[in-house]
Amino acid sequence: MPLSRTLDVVEAPSPPRPRGEGAVRPSAPARTSINHPAVLVFTAVGVALLVVLSLQFSRSVGVVAALWGASGLAVGVWLRTPRSLTFDVCFGALIAAGVLIGNLMAGNDPDMAALFVVANMIDIVVAVLLVRRFAPDVSLSTVEGAGRFLLAAAVAAPLPAAVFAAAMLNIAHGSPFLPAMQTWWFGHALSVAVLGSFVLAIRRRALLRLRAPARVAETAGLFVLLVAACTSVFTAFDLPLGFVLLPILLLIAVRVRMLGATAALVIIAIFAVGGSMAGHGPYARFEGPQRALMAQLLVLFGYMPVLLVAALLEERDRLADRMRIGQARAEKASLAKSRLLANVAHEIKSPVGGIIGIGDLWRTGQLGPASPTQVEMAEMLVTTARQVEALSHDLLDVARAESGAVKVELRPVQVEGLLLDVRRSCLLHPEAKGIAIEIEVEPSDLMVRADSQRMSQVLGNLTSNALKYGASGGLVTLRARLREEAIRIEVVDRGPGISIEKQAQLFEPFNRLGLERSTIEGHGVGLALAKRLTELQGGEIGVESTPGEGSCFWVSLPPA
Repeated sequence: MPLSRTLDVVEAPSPPRPRGEGAVRPSAPARTSINHPAVLVFTAVGVALLVVLSLQFSRSVGVVAALWGASGLAVGVWLRTPRSLTFDVCFGALIAAGVLIGNLMAGNDPDMAALFVVANMIDIVVAVLLVRRFAPDVSLSTVEGAGRFLLAAAVAAPLPAAVFAAAMLNIAHGSPFLPAMQTWWFGHALSVAVLGSFVLAIRRRALLRLRAPARVAETAGLFVLLVAACTSVFTAFDLPLGFVLLPILLLIAVRVRMLGATAALVIIAIFAVGGSMAGHGPYARFEGPQRALMAQLLVLFGYMPVLLVAALLEERDRLADRMRIGQARAEKASLAKSRLLANVAHEIKSPVGGIIGIGDLWRTGQLGPASPTQVEMAEMLVTTARQVEALSHDLLDVARAESGAVKVELRPVQVEGLLLDVRRSCLLHPEAKGIAIEIEVEPSDLMVRADSQRMSQVLGNLTSNALKYGASGGLVTLRARLREEAIRIEVVDRGPGISIEKQAQLFEPFNRLGLERSTIEGHGVGLALAKRLTELQGGEIGVESTPGEGSCFWVSLPPA
């Protein structure tokens, strides 16, 4: 009796109704479980029909069949059932009954039927156990998951059953061991790789892609084109058009992802293996077993890698969904934060204004005679209150900038005049004492397109920081020059500099780089505000610094 292994042409069972998808957690592979009794019974019936079809086809062409669709169907459905010892035993018995009935219906004697039942169940059970062990998520939507499934279920799992079946056939009928083992191994590997993957790929998310009529029409057109190409290559037409199959398969993988790629591979396997066994196609010149082997190798190594392409696309889609959801959450959180900042800053302004007024009255003696100590305390009170007031203004600006409420009026602005205004303002700061502020503008008539008020605020923040943190150098330089069709304004100090690690955190709100407990005043919002205001004016902001050699904060703006 020939070792019978072919391919199914009946449809796989209808996809079960999913209980959950990746809508809540798009980062997790969407999987569905099959536990409806009718589906399981129909799976056993499908296994029996595929066994009959395989045996009858192999006998009709007079060669050993090279694809065993029953294994792929059984493995695919089994991997989607709940993991329970009782359930596994019952479903395994159901599959074994289907294989046995198929063998008997095809005309195999009881001994041969029993042999094939044992060999098939070894194949199927080992595949399920290996996948559950090495690919527990049973997911084809990642490259790693698809690779693990193919290696465990399609490459490793059929080998023990192939050795057992080939040895038994050699003992019972004198069949050559190596050809029988190769036929079983490659035939079952191909079955699990194409049909098992197709069953696993049937998911709600994949089916939802086909809801649009245009997508349905496109998919139907691609599969009609694929069937036409397969017919021309692997049937009696025997046209030299095999080179068109791979581009069509890749296009299906790109447009329909894993479900389309696996369905396309089922079609290609049917035509390639079935046509070659019947003596058609590019391998017709080989003998029967060699024809089957060449067709198997063509599908396994020529077309199966497309599954990894489809898995890569599925993984990219999941990551894109995850990114979109994360971005939406971040935007929502940012909006809530901006509203909170605006509310807090607004609520701070009124009481702080009252404190400043009372402090001034107390300090000037308008509330009655005040001792020198009381005057000093009143001055400290006013100074602290003004710092809180400045913080509230900065918080309001940050909130408005992040919410898009800040409006900028872009117009030509003379750079030298802008820097002179910033210099005059910063020289009034207490921290400017003993520090020289120089201006270098080349050429002197540089004009930028900016909002003069907002740009003064940006450069004022940068210069104020240079006075605070770079005071040890004794010099701050405000420099402007034309560079690469943009005007670059630099604020350079000779202070201690900033490490590479801290530079990456500079423009984060409320991050003072570990100086929270230092004597240098600040709240960590100035640079974040400067960055947002610069971007609103179509510019860029950055820093160049080497520890021990000072820092250079720069703003790049388009020329007017």
